[in-house]
Amino acid sequence: MNNKFFSILNTLSLNNKQMPEALRLSEDGVYEKYYAPFGHVNRGAKVVVCGITPGIQQANIELATAQEELTKDRSTDEVLKTAKHAASFAGPMRRNFAAMLDQIGLQQWLGISSTAELFESRQDLIHFTSALRNPVFANGANFSGGTAMVNNHYLWNMARSGLTEEIQQLPNEAIYIPMVNGVDAVFERLIAEKVVAGDRVLFGLPHASGANAGRIAYFCGRKDREKLSSKTNPDSLDVRRQSLIERVRQLGCVTSD
Repeated sequence: MNNKFFSILNTLSLNNKQMPEALRLSEDGVYEKYYAPFGHVNRGAKVVVCGITPGIQQANIELATAQEELTKDRSTDEVLKTAKHAASFAGPMRRNFAAMLDQIGLQQWLGISSTAELFESRQDLIHFTSALRNPVFANGANFSGGTAMVNNHYLWNMARSGLTEEIQQLPNEAIYIPMVNGVDAVFERLIAEKVVAGDRVLFGLPHASGANAGRIAYFCGRKDREKLSSKTNPDSLDVRRQSLIERVRQLGCVTSD
């Protein structure tokens, strides 16, 4: 499949408004699935971060990177690896994510000074994926997730098959971090179906988006509760933080390669 789409990629013009029709894989009702080169799996990863599905902007970054890499006569794996890294967390999201992971002690479990290293010198320890690995759109717009991923047959089959395939390629000691509530539901069902062990999934981490800045600052101890927005529930964040700290303490020692 990759070679087929790589040959198509060389002929495509990309834009941030819609995916090329030549990359459409399937559709069901309001949902459409497209190809993008998100297939690289970092088999040595100890931390696996799972979002909903690539949006149009993320997909186009990956496609454009793949187009550029293909001009360099790279191997399929090299193209996929470079393209996926280019489209993963960037800028403030990386800083926010690392700050929260450090707050719960994950850097100690990994044996590194800070989880910021996961985006720099220790990229070998992290793998990014999505519940719906290929870009899925609803009514032509970015898909926002939610319970449809477990309640809709088309979406659930896609999520289950894709994540099962990746989990089977990853180390047993890897831990999984679902980034939003809809992805939480996907992992809860995967746990129920014994696809992944429940003690390897860290639920409850706030999303690393800049729009979540107040919650992140409080979670990391940088903001007093008196200064929080009325929409933020500090008690809930306290419970989630403490639960995650305890879960990380219970993980045991990570295996070094």
